[in-house]
Amino acid sequence: MNVSRLVIAGTSSGVGKTTVTLALLAALKRRGRTVQPFKVGPDFIDPGHHTAATGRASRNLDGWMLGAAVNREIFLRAAADADVSIIEGMMGLFDGSSPTSEAGSTAELAKQLGAPVLLVIDGSAMARSAAAMASGYARFDPKLRVAGVLFNRVGGEGHYRLLKEAVEAETNLTVVGYLKPDPALVIGDRHLGLRTAIEQGPGDLYEKLGKAAAETVDLDVVEELARSAIPLTLPSPPAGERTEVRGRPVRVGIAYDPAFCFYYQENLELLEAEGAQLVKFSPLRDKTLPQADLLYLGGGYPELYGETLAGNDSMKKAVKAFADGGGPIYAECGGMMYLTQAIKDLEGQSHEMVGLFPAEAVMNKRGLTIGYREVELARSCLLGEPGTKVRGHEFHYSSLVPSGSLNYACHLADARGQERGQDGLLAGNVVALYAHLHFSSQPSLAHSLVASARAWSERRSQVGDGRMMAE
Repeated sequence: MNVSRLVIAGTSSGVGKTTVTLALLAALKRRGRTVQPFKVGPDFIDPGHHTAATGRASRNLDGWMLGAAVNREIFLRAAADADVSIIEGMMGLFDGSSPTSEAGSTAELAKQLGAPVLLVIDGSAMARSAAAMASGYARFDPKLRVAGVLFNRVGGEGHYRLLKEAVEAETNLTVVGYLKPDPALVIGDRHLGLRTAIEQGPGDLYEKLGKAAAETVDLDVVEELARSAIPLTLPSPPAGERTEVRGRPVRVGIAYDPAFCFYYQENLELLEAEGAQLVKFSPLRDKTLPQADLLYLGGGYPELYGETLAGNDSMKKAVKAFADGGGPIYAECGGMMYLTQAIKDLEGQSHEMVGLFPAEAVMNKRGLTIGYREVELARSCLLGEPGTKVRGHEFHYSSLVPSGSLNYACHLADARGQERGQDGLLAGNVVALYAHLHFSSQPSLAHSLVASARAWSERRSQVGDGRMMAE
């Protein structure tokens, strides 16, 4: 299958991969192209911006969490009707879950997809040294095709000509252009990364980025590089092939607002494939829950909206009443924090939350927990039976301070197999983890969640029917 595709990789974190990616996405869309975005690695913020820039849901691809076959299946399914696919890398091109192998890196993913790489270099303080850098990255792995270079933060045409001449004199790489430094085109950041697209709101940032790329980047050459990707094939039948499950439809309430907006697109679609009807609600703004058989509280930034969340007593009581009535709730990271007794923010202010778990989630600027995780169920819960394994990642600055006994459903290990303690708080029909799980690493999770919601809905209906008959 010939799919036009290009990986945008950086020499390191901080060189402007996301800015370059968004500029190319917007510029290609302005050309009338149907552009499908992807993100390498366990990231939620960049895909949100990709989606806003293109109008198409961005997908995560990850060598460690998903593996080559699932990555290719996700990629080909999403890219099938696109003119071109742009895949934003993570960290530096060769950085991943191991210091001695390509595992989990952008380079590994590019090879899995047979995609050429466009290398982003911060050219702000370089001249001929750019040639040495580009040459080193291009030759480091002979099985990887680094096809071109794009310079970021270049002051003007004169400086760019020096950089372009240096690289093209020493390598076979194509230099496609540059972007100028412009504070108006920078997305603000905070303790967990860039501000989210939902916080950015409607605006012309992406349009400005697209215009900037059109002025200083040869988009014809960019598209030519993307078309040079080798044909990509799947095993038959496709890995992770989905089948529609027939059964009683269930409604899944998805918490979605600036406080809770971290969801893998595949997670939502796997739930739908199991018969779920997704309905969004806002713990920040709404006073009541939608009619739902399962609540899914994703991650995000509840600590930034602690006062508003705490002040919405109606919603907190509704969530607690849902749980107290046996309603199933699945929560991740920020969603889990919302279900504790309180969140203490970075200013030391404590905000009362739902109170399902006897603990306070306390923020600490120096308390970063980050890394890949393999989660193994030790107890039966919404996610399945003991022994079930699923992969995901942790990324948070908070920790739990218990005020009572906490029950856990899962054991954790990191990417190297080292034990990392417990996760998966249990309370009735509720399970809440710090880890963000990618359901495509274990599709039985979506089945188990929807089956649990369906069973609870049916029990509730039977009780209701019984009461009506008694009356």
